[in-house]
Amino acid sequence: MVRSGNEEFSLLSIAVPAFGPSVLFSLGEGAVLPVVALSARDLGGSVAVAALTVTLIGLGSLVFNLPASLLTVRFGERWAIVGAQAAGAVALSIAALATELWQFMPALVVLGMAGSVTNLARQTYLTEAVPLGFRARALSTLGGTLRIGLFLGPFLGAAAMQVWGLRGAYWVGVVVFAGAAAVALFMPDLEDDAAGPGSPGQARLGRVAAAHWKVLATVGLGVLFVSAVRQSRQVVIPLWAEHLGLDAPTASLVYGIAGGVDLLLFYPGGRVMDLRGRLAVAVPSMTIMGLALIAMPFTSAFWPFLAVSCLLGLGNGIGSGMIMTLGADFSPAHGRAQFLGLWRLMADSGSTLGPVLLSAVTAVAALGVGVASAGLLGLAAAAVLAWSVPRAARP
Repeated sequence: MVRSGNEEFSLLSIAVPAFGPSVLFSLGEGAVLPVVALSARDLGGSVAVAALTVTLIGLGSLVFNLPASLLTVRFGERWAIVGAQAAGAVALSIAALATELWQFMPALVVLGMAGSVTNLARQTYLTEAVPLGFRARALSTLGGTLRIGLFLGPFLGAAAMQVWGLRGAYWVGVVVFAGAAAVALFMPDLEDDAAGPGSPGQARLGRVAAAHWKVLATVGLGVLFVSAVRQSRQVVIPLWAEHLGLDAPTASLVYGIAGGVDLLLFYPGGRVMDLRGRLAVAVPSMTIMGLALIAMPFTSAFWPFLAVSCLLGLGNGIGSGMIMTLGADFSPAHGRAQFLGLWRLMADSGSTLGPVLLSAVTAVAALGVGVASAGLLGLAAAAVLAWSVPRAARP
């Protein structure tokens, strides 16, 4: 693997080991996500319970970020990913065979845990394997490939359901995860992994947190805001479409077009971060998303709504990989996996809190006020990052 000299390095040289398992994992997850709530209803759950089941995947990821970092340190990136894919395949097998909700719901939590390990190990691997001058492009590409998998996965799941019914989507996930584990088996270990579990001086999670608390409390706060805005965006588009009286197919069309804009921009955004610095993308990304969300309540027809939704896709797309890149930049060489586990904990906390904040403000005031509040949070994220990143910059 080439580590020296940006001229000699190509992302294609590590494409399969670096991106293959993550693409396959997101493909399997994408096949399953659209049918989770339907499966819960099919097993006798109420509408409220069905909505809760969808959050269990994110909850599993949130609570397992720190253990994921310890597993990655203990076993290395390769075996952590192989184990995560195997656990995900078992979880989806249980979900496919479940006849009761109490069997189905824990499987979703395990799926979230497997995703946490996979994403943390991929981020750690790319941080180590890719030269600094290509880091943002590599991590933006990782973020982009995850989105591509989530975009294409539902089509695979839909095809399987035509043959095997609702549970066919889960069996697609099982097969894809098994393929991801097979790909990961041939992934070369980094030199640090070769040291094994008995290597001296292994960093402790508490010490890493204590040594880097200032970065986590400043830049990490900005990352929490970014994640909250991004997750709120996923909820805002369908809710505002319903508010405008648009039917479900039209709402899906708008969501898909905005997602297409998002997908087209992940590599250009990473290139700008590598050539012009992280803030050249981070601040515009959050500013665009913040202003778009503030503008959303002022749309009252299809075309303005579509334009603002595409603007959200633009802001989100150029910022693909931004959180992972900042985490890689500030991660120490000693204790990197532990630091990235803490970093992902901040990001996932924001993803959880964003929709909660939107729901709370909407309940107290109105949907338009809730959407605008999410926009203000986007502007706050831009301001926090603009202030904190230069001050926390590592030499």
